[in-house]
Amino acid sequence: MKKTLCTLLVLSLTGCSREFIEKIYDVDYEPTNRFAKHLAQLPGQFKKDTAALNQLINAFSGKVKNKWGKREFKIAGKRNYVKYIDNYLSRADVNFESGKIVVETVATTEPKEHLRQAIITTLLTPDDPAQVDLFSSKKIKLDGQPFLYKQVVDQDHKAIQWSWRAKRYADYLIANHLKVKTVDFKKSYYVDIPMVDNQVEIRSYQYANIVRKASQRYGIAEDLIYAIIKTESSFNPYAVSWANAYGLMQIVPKTAGKDVFKLVKKRSGQPSPQYLYNPTNNIDTGTAYFYLLKNRYLKQVQNPTSLQYSMISAYNGGTGGVLNTFSRNRTRAMRDINQLKPNQVYWALTKKHPNQESRRYLEKVTKYKKEFNQH
Repeated sequence: MKKTLCTLLVLSLTGCSREFIEKIYDVDYEPTNRFAKHLAQLPGQFKKDTAALNQLINAFSGKVKNKWGKREFKIAGKRNYVKYIDNYLSRADVNFESGKIVVETVATTEPKEHLRQAIITTLLTPDDPAQVDLFSSKKIKLDGQPFLYKQVVDQDHKAIQWSWRAKRYADYLIANHLKVKTVDFKKSYYVDIPMVDNQVEIRSYQYANIVRKASQRYGIAEDLIYAIIKTESSFNPYAVSWANAYGLMQIVPKTAGKDVFKLVKKRSGQPSPQYLYNPTNNIDTGTAYFYLLKNRYLKQVQNPTSLQYSMISAYNGGTGGVLNTFSRNRTRAMRDINQLKPNQVYWALTKKHPNQESRRYLEKVTKYKKEFNQH
């Protein structure tokens, strides 16, 4: 586990060229939590270890491309789980947005058996990110409740929790739904596994008590917390991004994490990836950051609805991004926000915010908030 955390920590503290990542994979490179500069973001912090990260990524991608070819390079992100096993010969790609799982292998000897083991491993992977190294082909210890439990059902429409049922379903898939395609002059044997229609809701229910406690602790609405989690990670407990963010609410250790530790928790340092991969810690930290936005950085916003729009936008694009939407002068920007009606503030933040991603972000979170309130 130390090796896993070391690998993730290297990723969290380093930067990577946009061109390199976008060239090899369609990654949402834009920082999920681009916090304001006053949140301990140091000049050049994402550049100083670029060489180290490039070495790590090159080593990992080199092993993947050696087996799969350049066009088939896939890697874990915020809303998808990708795990290689079997010396990079087999992999699983779980897309939490589309609700589709692809398990495949390019093994040349006994490919069906390699695929069978990959399916079983995918179905029984535990709900504990600390046990899974996403950037290697390290074997996973299959114990504890699977993180896909109830999100996938077998041919009898039963949830898969135990080894015997996973093996039985793997045999069924290979016998009835096996597909073959060409991958870099090799054959890829694979199966598509559909997730249940309400897979997002099932994952969200797992965190109901955690969200409720965090809401009560910090005075932040539950529907807002849910909407942020769905936007950031689609309730993917293994979420990791190139913006150095981890877990359900995509917390950046050196910015928001460090700020929460210092100003809310009254403790030194910053949260580790292991700390942030714990759902309770992650949701608590993300909600605590909203508390800081509400009661510290944006406390001068008078209208509650305008304040919430500003908080949501700031979670993605920083407090500075919110204020710069209205004026580069902080005092004037705050005055303008308070003179506008909430719908005008929303319009400005979704149409005039300097960052296009932040414009879409507020729209998404607002939409998801409404959806949660309709259930």
